[in-house]
Amino acid sequence: MNTALSSKRHYVDPRPFDPGKTEPVGAESESFYRASSWQLMWWKFRRHKVAVAAAFVLLAFYLLVPFVEVVAPYNQTKRHGDFLYAPPQAVHLMHEGRFVGPHTYRYSYSFDLESFRRVYTPDKSKPQPIRFLCRGDTYQFWGVWEMNFHLVCPPEDGTMFLLGTDRLGRDLLSRIIYGARISLTIGIVGIAVSFALGLFFGGLAGYLGGWVDHVIQRMIEILRSLPELPLWLALSAALPANWSPILVFFGITIILGLLDWPGLARAVRSKLLSLREEDFVKAAELMGASKQRIIARHLIPNFMSHLIASATLSIPSMILGETALSFLGLGLRPPVTSWGVLLNEAQNLAAVQLHPWLLFPMVPVVIVVLAFNFMGDGLRDAADPYH
Repeated sequence: MNTALSSKRHYVDPRPFDPGKTEPVGAESESFYRASSWQLMWWKFRRHKVAVAAAFVLLAFYLLVPFVEVVAPYNQTKRHGDFLYAPPQAVHLMHEGRFVGPHTYRYSYSFDLESFRRVYTPDKSKPQPIRFLCRGDTYQFWGVWEMNFHLVCPPEDGTMFLLGTDRLGRDLLSRIIYGARISLTIGIVGIAVSFALGLFFGGLAGYLGGWVDHVIQRMIEILRSLPELPLWLALSAALPANWSPILVFFGITIILGLLDWPGLARAVRSKLLSLREEDFVKAAELMGASKQRIIARHLIPNFMSHLIASATLSIPSMILGETALSFLGLGLRPPVTSWGVLLNEAQNLAAVQLHPWLLFPMVPVVIVVLAFNFMGDGLRDAADPYH
C-alpha cells in the first residue's frame, strides 16, 4: 500500500517560475473582465454568422436609401407608351458566339387578338450595350440639385426593363428601388415613436409602481385586446383624403408607432421592476438623485441592449404594416412610391396570371423582414447575459 502511494509522486518542474510567460493569458483575461457590456455583446454577436450576414444585407439596403435616384436606371415616373406590361428583359454577355459585354435586345411587339395581349419578341439581330456611370433621366437629388448621373443606364435608343414594366409602361426595377426609401424609412421612424412611448410609459410603470403601474397596465391591456388589422384600417381611413403625400406618410408612421409601443413598455416595466431594488439604485436615491435621473442615467442604460434587440424585432412589423395598408389602398397613395403601393397593382387574378412580374415588389419585403428577424435573433442572444 505504502509502496503504491510512494510510486505516484507529484511532478515538480525544477525550472524557476517566470511570471512574464503568463502575461499574454492574463492580458486576455483582463481584457475580457474589463470589457463593457457593449463589447461583450459585440463579441457574442460576431459569432452568430447568420445574424452578421443579415446585418450586411440590411446595411446594403439602407445605404441604398439616400442614393435611389443614382442607382435606379430610370426615373420612377417615366412612362414608355410602347412597352405596356412588357416582360422582364434578359441581360446577355455573348452575341453570336463572341463576347460583347452586358447587353439587351430590342423588343418588338404584336397584338394578339385572341388573348387581347401584347406579345413581346426580342430582336436578336443587333445587341444593345448597357451603359455604366452614364448620363440618363434627369432627377432632383434630395429634392435640391438637378442631376442626371446614374450608375447604370439603358442602351442608347434602347430599353432595359430587367423586371418588366407596369400598366403605364414604367420600369418596375426603378420603382422598387425608389420604393425602398419610403418602406425602409417608415420602419425606422415608426420604431422611434414606439421606442419613445415605450420607454416613457414603461419607465413610469416599472419605477413608480402603485396606481401609476395599474393605470398604465390597464391601458396596455385595452390596446392589446383590440384587433390589430381592423384598428389599422380604421385609423388609416380616418386620414383626410386631401392630405399631401408627406402628411399621409407621417400619419401612417404615427399610427404604426402608437399601436406598437405596448409590447416594448411591458419589457421596460419588467426590467425596471427587477433593477429598482439593486444596491446602485438605493445608493443613487440616498445621494438625492431625482426619479428622472435614476431612470434615465442608471436604470435604462443597464438593459439598453435588450431594448435594441426588441426594437430590431419590431421594425419588420412596421414594414409589413405599411405594406398591408398600402396594398389595401388605405395607406400611402400615388404619387408616393412604396413596396405596398407597387403591390396594390397586383391584387387581381389577371395580374398574377398574365403579368406575374408585378409581384416582384414582395421579394425585397421578404428579404428585409427575414434579415431583420435574423439580426434581431442574434442581437437578442448577444444581449442575454445567461446565453
